[in-house]
Amino acid sequence: MSVIEIALVKGGRTKIRYEAELVEDDGCRVCVRAPWAAPGVRDFGFVRFEPGDVFVEHYWRDRWYAVKEVRTGAGELKGWYCDITRPAVVDTAAGEIVVEDLDLDLWVSADGSEVLRLDEDEFAGSGLAGRDPEAARRALAALDELERLALAEGGYALTGLR
Repeated sequence: MSVIEIALVKGGRTKIRYEAELVEDDGCRVCVRAPWAAPGVRDFGFVRFEPGDVFVEHYWRDRWYAVKEVRTGAGELKGWYCDITRPAVVDTAAGEIVVEDLDLDLWVSADGSEVLRLDEDEFAGSGLAGRDPEAARRALAALDELERLALAEGGYALTGLR
């Protein structure tokens, strides 16, 4: 497997950059595997991301979100963290995927008991609706779509793979 660099951009600035293993690229969806890239533990209250966790991340060139399946280092499923983003820009020649974070997120627990819409206040305060109303509309539609899928069919439905 080859290595690809993931760059998460927010407000025109790179928020985080990390390396991942390229698992699959079908021309529309790119799947990568990466260890938890941020330093230390991040406790959200509903889930903890920590060293040793493994993320199987799905990015689309034509969808306004990215879905990250989160597992412990031992393989136990924690759940799915979904970032609402502009469609991914994949440059295989440069070995890079760039995604623009649009502030909205969705968490789905492994057992499906929690489906949480996150950061709606950040999204409202971002000014995107005024700067780019079409992008704001698409971001909200993507969040609604993911929430509907998670509630109706469970977390595995979020990637479109069964």
